[in-house]
Amino acid sequence: MSKPTPNTRRAFLKKFAALSALTASSLPAVVLDQQQKALLKRTVKAISPNDRLQIATIGMGIIGFIDTVTAISVPGVELVAACDLYDGRLEHAKEVFGNQVVTTRNYPEILERDDVDAVLICTPDHWHARIASDALKAGKHTYCEKPMVQDIVDGKKIVRAEKNSGCVFQVGSQFVSSIVFEEARKQFAAGSIGELNMIEARYNRNSAIGAWQYTIPPDASPETIDWDQFISGTKKQPFDPVRFFRWRNYWDYGTGVAGDLFVHLFSGLHHILSSNGPSRIIATGGLRFWKDGRDVPDMMLGLCDYPETESHPAFNLTLQTNFAHGGGGGTEMRLIGNEGVMDLGFRGLTITTTPRYTPTKKQVIEGYNSVRTFSKSVQQEIADNYEQNYPDKKSTNTEKSTIEFNPPENYDDRFDHFVHFFNAIRTNGSVTEDAAYGFRAAAPAVLTNTSYLKQKPMRWDPEKMALRV
Repeated sequence: MSKPTPNTRRAFLKKFAALSALTASSLPAVVLDQQQKALLKRTVKAISPNDRLQIATIGMGIIGFIDTVTAISVPGVELVAACDLYDGRLEHAKEVFGNQVVTTRNYPEILERDDVDAVLICTPDHWHARIASDALKAGKHTYCEKPMVQDIVDGKKIVRAEKNSGCVFQVGSQFVSSIVFEEARKQFAAGSIGELNMIEARYNRNSAIGAWQYTIPPDASPETIDWDQFISGTKKQPFDPVRFFRWRNYWDYGTGVAGDLFVHLFSGLHHILSSNGPSRIIATGGLRFWKDGRDVPDMMLGLCDYPETESHPAFNLTLQTNFAHGGGGGTEMRLIGNEGVMDLGFRGLTITTTPRYTPTKKQVIEGYNSVRTFSKSVQQEIADNYEQNYPDKKSTNTEKSTIEFNPPENYDDRFDHFVHFFNAIRTNGSVTEDAAYGFRAAAPAVLTNTSYLKQKPMRWDPEKMALRV
């Protein structure tokens, strides 16, 4: 992609400077850098002071900081408060975002604040439903990280809470707002791969950090961490900093690879296909490499049956995550149709169409076919009636072709996801990934775990959002 000309860049920087002054008196350097990258290829729209939004983040872990930086990079958004159970993260929140940010260990204090318009829920999974319900009841617009729920029994409760609150609720799986996935959606609707019959999706890694072996700070202790609050609602456990900082490794607090990674695939693919989800889920896997005390698998395979709907035919989805993938890991999604395939990644998509051929008469009679085993007279009869025996219509595509789509440099789908969230708040509008959408992505991910643990297929009604007996 060509770089902006000096005049274009100067014009942008001029608008950016004015916008920054309107957005906040002194944004942190990390936010300014993120904002400049995100806005460089966009039309910059000034935000009225009356449209400014003040947010608070609950859960200042890895995603908490990433989400917060991205959120306040959107023009007209300001962080006023932050909550976490580890003092070191609250201290760092002030270091990054300024001493004016109010910090607390107690999330209800956030919800009681009149100066908070919206909250970002970036906690471990076992807190998502509880805090989301409380936030909506408190009249706060809510951005809840994926998966929306750890237990499917909480799904419809959040759907009802969203409806009753009148607030905007969005789940944080940014593929739904990606221009790459939007292009895939358009291409699929246009029939670019013919009739879909299968999807392959992989989310592999091969590193300690990728396998959730996050660094534990040397000052972790019962004094610096509110352990009792962290394990509230789960099994009683003695203080354990490993379980606190590497919570994804334990069923008590997380949802394993399915809730962390498969849910992204479900969210993105459901957007492309306008699908409500699968009707049957089967899973297997195990702990193959990272035997560090965790009780969730580091390798998982899932199979899903999707029923025919108005927007797509019946098809099968295969899911894979391997945390010790010697090939280096990576994310791949491939939609397979009878006319072509669509390969998706973080940075673009490629559609390759290969025409289906009709076998020649020579291939029918003399090739790898049963005709060669027939008597000479029958072979001759088949040859004479070749067109009748092989009425299969040729592909509408006569030549192999490739279509590519790549987003602009520095494109960030997470930024777009927050733009949609804040625009919906300002305009009293709606978002795509609301509670029902988020539940329809979380449920098959959670049921993948259930299938793995119970060693049996799980049946799901994607329309009614309910288990099938």
